Amino acid sequence: MGRRLGSPLALALALAPLVMMAQAEPSPVQVPAEAPNGARVWLRLGFRKGIQVQGSQLPERFVKSGPTEGWVAYAELSPEAKRWALQSMFADDDWQKDGIRHYVRWPELESVWLMASLFSGHGQNYDQLQKANPKNPGKLRKGDVWIIPQALFSVDLGGDVKGVLDRSQPEDELDDEQRVSAYRALLAFGEDAEGRFASYHLRKGEALYSSVVMRYSDRVDPKEVNDLAQAIAKRSGIPDVRGIQPGQLVKIPVEFLADPFQPEGSQALTEEREVREEVRRTIRVEAGPKLNGVRIVLDAGHGGVDVGAMANGVWESDYVYDISMRVRRILEQDTEAIVSSTIRYPDYGFKVRDRITHPTHSAQILTTPPFANDGENPNAVSVHLRWVLANDLFAAFAKKGDAQKTLFISFHADALHPSAHGTMIYVPGAAAVPASFALPASRGAGVLEMKRGGKVSFTGKERLQMEAHSRLFAEGLLKSLELEQIPVHSNRPIRNIIHRAGRNYLPAVIRYSAAATKILVEVANLTNEEDAASLKDPAFRERYAEALVKGIRAYYRRS
Repeated sequence: MGRRLGSPLALALALAPLVMMAQAEPSPVQVPAEAPNGARVWLRLGFRKGIQVQGSQLPERFVKSGPTEGWVAYAELSPEAKRWALQSMFADDDWQKDGIRHYVRWPELESVWLMASLFSGHGQNYDQLQKANPKNPGKLRKGDVWIIPQALFSVDLGGDVKGVLDRSQPEDELDDEQRVSAYRALLAFGEDAEGRFASYHLRKGEALYSSVVMRYSDRVDPKEVNDLAQAIAKRSGIPDVRGIQPGQLVKIPVEFLADPFQPEGSQALTEEREVREEVRRTIRVEAGPKLNGVRIVLDAGHGGVDVGAMANGVWESDYVYDISMRVRRILEQDTEAIVSSTIRYPDYGFKVRDRITHPTHSAQILTTPPFANDGENPNAVSVHLRWVLANDLFAAFAKKGDAQKTLFISFHADALHPSAHGTMIYVPGAAAVPASFALPASRGAGVLEMKRGGKVSFTGKERLQMEAHSRLFAEGLLKSLELEQIPVHSNRPIRNIIHRAGRNYLPAVIRYSAAATKILVEVANLTNEEDAASLKDPAFRERYAEALVKGIRAYYRRS
């Protein structure tokens, strides 16, 4: 049987993420300062926490509201106190009428995001700060000088910036198909000595990595996005990607374009249009607000020794598990849908948690018998058993119920380029789903569900319909999230392929799922500090679950 969690190897695997997290966070620094009332006050700069001020000696007007005991966060300070805190924490900075010369003192604690957060009011303005300092590297070094222009000052510091600087574009209000068509219309195709390319003129507020690479290619991985941005800049004769002005012509090599933006006559574009036509023909299945006769399987990604993506003090597994449990609870309480989960954490069962303090290293795929994701077997076994289990449940349901009322949702949280913000949804691209597949018995871990769920076969029509239904559901779900003011990834939040490590692929859980409608939802981008902070908040996770259930109800209600 191999080693259990109590063995030295399994224990090391279980503790490894915690050790990594502990090593990743440097200790905060503290500096003394004199408050306007003459009191001696300590200020603290923490890793990814920013500035905190010892509150007991502060003047009452320095704190917006609430008690002043303990450490007061920078966000809770009054405008006067924020200016005082910045000048006290960064005593070497030179404040002038047209901006601030900020000297990096603690590169292990500071970041471009933190500077944007402190001086402009929101970390998401970091790309604007980088544009103002095109010669500075993104990785801070002690002694570096960063110019904070007055145009980026927050209202609290006497400027005009309120929150995130507006990056909205005319396409933002369009649905998915209209948005992609509008983006395509902004391209022109040409050819030079280096080959065919699509040309694009950057608009005001757009950046090469987000508005070109992440929009027009399938790349979202941080390194791959940066690498392609540099390649496009070189092809376009741009010496520095952070000094690009509006109107700049950029050339995107055709081989890097996502399917919807391929040249006319290409097979990829033809297949894309076939799917869009199928979406327009597709009629949604009606089930009513109580979701009567709907079979739903919820899959929380990773789990056990596999904690998934990690960034900003958040790890994927426990947080998406909690969201899936909240969705399960709401569905069971408020609807008549039949709901199952693919995975269970024995320590918590199907309960929700407001406090998540450490990774949970005990998880079971709910097959017969249960499969412990404890590191004894390759993680790929756990991944495959999820769709095997779900397909077995759907097969049993289809004997008495309507197979068109089957829904599979896999919950994840990604680690993308930090400019990516909010939810992204992957649907099963028809071209990436095989006509047939059988999981080898050696990969099925000997579970009973292999008899009915280990083999799949799809006709070409079924693959088109699965993508069409899934796109319709994803579109409605994103609208539901936006109505609840939950961030959604800009540019193309619905995608039918993942590009990682130089290859395109479709996750097995939706590639082989037999559900009529199936999606993989990336709840948040953990490398985006705002997304990570949201995921830590139980109120956000509850709000997300409520919005998702509203999206499910809307999908099964005929319009």
